[in-house]
Amino acid sequence: MINWRIITKVMGALLFIEAGLLFLCQIVCWIYGEGIQAFTPSIVFSVVLGCVGLYVGRKAGTNMGRKDGYIVVSMVWVLFTLIGMMPFLLEGAVPDVASAFFETMSGFTSTGATILDDLDAVPRGLLFWRSLTQWIGGIGIIFFTIAILPAFGVGEVKLFAAESTGPLHDKVHPRISVAAKWIGSVYVMLTVLCILTYWLCGMGWFDAVNYAFATTGTGGYGTHSDLVHDFYHSPVLEYAMTFFMFVSGMNYTLIYYTILKGRFRQFFHDAEAKAFLLIVLGATLACTVSLTIQHPSHDLELSFRESAFTVVSLQTTTGFASCDYTLWPVQLMPVLLFVMFAGACSGSTSGGFKCVRLSIIYRILKNEFTHILHPRAVLPVRLNGHVMQPGIIQTLIGFITLFTGSLFVGAFILALFGVNPNHVHPNYDYYEAFGLAMSSISNVGPGMGYYGPVHSWAILNPFAKWMCSFLMLIGRLEIFPIMILFTRSFWKK
Repeated sequence: MINWRIITKVMGALLFIEAGLLFLCQIVCWIYGEGIQAFTPSIVFSVVLGCVGLYVGRKAGTNMGRKDGYIVVSMVWVLFTLIGMMPFLLEGAVPDVASAFFETMSGFTSTGATILDDLDAVPRGLLFWRSLTQWIGGIGIIFFTIAILPAFGVGEVKLFAAESTGPLHDKVHPRISVAAKWIGSVYVMLTVLCILTYWLCGMGWFDAVNYAFATTGTGGYGTHSDLVHDFYHSPVLEYAMTFFMFVSGMNYTLIYYTILKGRFRQFFHDAEAKAFLLIVLGATLACTVSLTIQHPSHDLELSFRESAFTVVSLQTTTGFASCDYTLWPVQLMPVLLFVMFAGACSGSTSGGFKCVRLSIIYRILKNEFTHILHPRAVLPVRLNGHVMQPGIIQTLIGFITLFTGSLFVGAFILALFGVNPNHVHPNYDYYEAFGLAMSSISNVGPGMGYYGPVHSWAILNPFAKWMCSFLMLIGRLEIFPIMILFTRSFWKK
């Protein structure tokens, strides 16, 4: 039976966290003399709603069921977005509710797609809020907060199970809250190092903080509308961003073991890490060769830098851009779509299908070919020396079905209702719709065609913005926690 009181209690506690995040943005507004009209009402509303939630759930007890965890995980993303969009509306930075919800959902899901055309005209408080949503959303609101929720008497394991639906969940500590603190420490350490590196590469402190938040959160929100190369003209900065995007796409548990535990052999023997590196190197090589051959103006270093930056940005679903890849040779578009689909590693801040699932699929196919030649052979699927249980493989099949089904249905709906209301490219509606759906469900940010890295998604009609927001949400939570709410069995006692 669903315990609505404890759900309300948890939501109330989480709203105080959002109020604290909004207050940080209010401080930024005070520093730059931008007033209180955008964030103070949002802070007050969040605190009042949080108090109501805690009061209603004061006698809820501490017994949280698995169903309660799924409801909390699904509701918190929507509620955080509804409150988080208020500053955009109060400041007048966006024209309507659909646009404000889209912009905020894109932040919290660390997608990075935007409807803001001129970022240089946006107040710095709002720019900081956009980056902060990606930094918090990157590591996962629930996973980031279960380290402190036990103080409210909340069952942390149920929340972690609902938030983390990947095929494997390596634990660095038996207690989830302790594991969250350790991995959170790695996240903060990487962010601080990223900030200092960007500053040393020529960024101002404000830009360094914002771009570092968007990098480690693999979100891609910037503070300037221009592409990275066009605004900073710094190859060193582009290489630094490529490195930090790549590291942010790695499994944080693996980073913890490698850096803090000194288990470097585990890093080089991890199947998912090798698959991630192999895809990045292969795609970068293909793009470098093609650009060098077909664009004589590109020397080898420039072709490699643009290729590495773009491939790593798209595969880690960060979404930064140093060039307009939509102008690249057409044969490279399937390569870029594939890396957008593949994503980086599980246990990272990135989205997408995840390399661990691709590794398991490869091993299943390899076993099947062997089984054709040796019908009686017993061939268990192994990953990193561990035998995959049948339940994991069944879950993988279900995820493949839901992920690809949602992708194609989403693309069909977006194409049906028009992705080009101004008929910018009327002959490429489905191509661009597919890019929008892929970018949204994989939490990448830029899409294909007109919706590449140069333009915003502002011309989308309100329905398309709501549809993309939904795809972002199910993609960020890896589909199951959202889709299970629409099943009849979930609501049965």
